[in-house]
Amino acid sequence: MLSYDELTSPERELWDAFPEGRRVDLRAGTPEEDRVADDGRWGPERTVRAAVVAALLLGANTGQPGAVARLRLTGARISGRLDLAGAQIAHALWLEACWFEEPVNLLGASTQTLVFTGSRIPGIEADSARIEGNFSLRHCVVEGGAPTPFNRVSTALSLTDARVNGGLLLNGAKLIAPDGWALSAGGLAMEGGVFCKNGFVAYGEVRLMGARLPGTLVMQGARLEGPGPRGVALTLDNAMASSLKFSQGFTANGTVRLRGTHVTDNVTFDGAILNPPTADGNAPALVAMHLQAVDLDLTLARPPSGTLDLRGAQVSYLHENEHSWPERAELDGFVYGSIKTTDANDERHEAVGDRESVARRVAWIRSSPGYNPQPYEQLAAWYRKAGHDDDARRVLLAKQRHRRRTLSPAARAWGHLLDVTVGYGYRPWLAGVWLLALILLGTLSFYTDSPKPVKQGEGAPFQPLVYTLDLLIPIGGLGQRTAWYWSNDSLQWLAYLLIAFGWVLTTAVIAGVTRTLQKN
Repeated sequence: MLSYDELTSPERELWDAFPEGRRVDLRAGTPEEDRVADDGRWGPERTVRAAVVAALLLGANTGQPGAVARLRLTGARISGRLDLAGAQIAHALWLEACWFEEPVNLLGASTQTLVFTGSRIPGIEADSARIEGNFSLRHCVVEGGAPTPFNRVSTALSLTDARVNGGLLLNGAKLIAPDGWALSAGGLAMEGGVFCKNGFVAYGEVRLMGARLPGTLVMQGARLEGPGPRGVALTLDNAMASSLKFSQGFTANGTVRLRGTHVTDNVTFDGAILNPPTADGNAPALVAMHLQAVDLDLTLARPPSGTLDLRGAQVSYLHENEHSWPERAELDGFVYGSIKTTDANDERHEAVGDRESVARRVAWIRSSPGYNPQPYEQLAAWYRKAGHDDDARRVLLAKQRHRRRTLSPAARAWGHLLDVTVGYGYRPWLAGVWLLALILLGTLSFYTDSPKPVKQGEGAPFQPLVYTLDLLIPIGGLGQRTAWYWSNDSLQWLAYLLIAFGWVLTTAVIAGVTRTLQKN
């Protein structure tokens, strides 16, 4: 138990100020001397033992009537380890521009508001802590140390299974754990928002698996500079949030994982930069499998240099621009209700009515490995819903052409025939073009010569146009095909070919139309 006589001058000043909640400022007043350095050069006149801080927070000097006791300290060097594991802390803690010699241990503690501002801390372990208020680390530098029994890798800030009844304020903070975990907060339960903007930088993986974030995760302008050991910059797998804001220059140099994340409002990457952990383009830049959200905004600042995985994701509105899609995207099972695009005036509107946009969207579907019909059918369904049936047919035709690559040689040949003749049933007018071309070919060719009657004096007079039609129509007859034949071998073979083309064209039309009707 500490006695007052054992305290140093700055510690006595803090001890006396605590019951009234007064701030103790130990700064020298010059920027050079007050810079929070990492070499611990501040002397005894600015040093407070961690044991004194812990003793005050645990009730060593009770408050006075009419005043709120809290610990407010600025510009101090905290010597020793601040160990509050399992503690029941009834007072708020405000530390500004302080330098800690050793990590802070809040494992399983129950505390009031915790505010660290502009300080340097060699790690904070607050797993399973209960914080009744805000937890602020604005403009702090928090560095990861050696692994602990609760974190198997170096971790700067650990909040696994913690509960914060206010907000988590990390604006301007720098979390440093290269090849480790900058933030380990799996199972974190928040009542307020998590704010990582205004210069927030993380070296190491930011882990928020299974976190409950009803007050929004804001990472506008944040920089996730170094991925963790798995090549992942941010993990939000199976988390729940009201909205996720990765915008205004948000940069991730590692995979962003949103697998199974449930968001009640919007997920925005407006103006974001997504880089995979490796530069070969094969590693994922964004993994959002089974993501559920109202809005997904992919209006990136530049195309991702890695793959985009949206398999099984479900969103009501998808926002895109010319930078949204990388060379490879995995979209099987991706469901959306509407697509909106951004024009040159930065205005957003329904992305329909542009044939180039149809080709572009088909291209990002085709970039998926293998053949999956669902992305084509989803896009076609949206075009139909928007009243653009022609664009829907173009998408479905592209689906059949993609599928054809997976078939046997014989099936591919039949597919090519269906494509050329009737566009797999989505371009029935092609049959009319072929019919007109064959009628013109036959009529002009048969006009150059005179056939011989099968039976002299019987049958209708020879008419080249009617004769050609009779050859092309496989069912029924016009009385010309059976009444005349050719002594000219070339014209006789042409007649045989027209009969064959007639059957092929009729079969293709029936097959194409049947396929279309079955799909409809």
